[in-house]
Amino acid sequence: MPHYDYQCAACSHVFEAFQKMSDDKLVDCPHCSEPKLERLLGGGGAGFVLKGAGFYQNDYKSSGQDSEPKTHGGDSGPAGGG
Repeated sequence: MPHYDYQCAACSHVFEAFQKMSDDKLVDCPHCSEPKLERLLGGGGAGFVLKGAGFYQNDYKSSGQDSEPKTHGGDSGPAGGG
């Protein structure tokens, strides 16, 4: 679920809210109760947060000594990197 940053135009209170993308924007400030909230740009919404062990340790990191990603196929180098 994405998070959004909001700032109140009345009291300048800034906070983060976790909402579905389909939810309406918040309007009332939880600090001063004025209907002056503005959603801040760059506060998320389009991104996601990776938590837990993640796919890197489970899928790519070898269980052996080396820390190189496992290759899937015969080519050991980058594509077209001759």
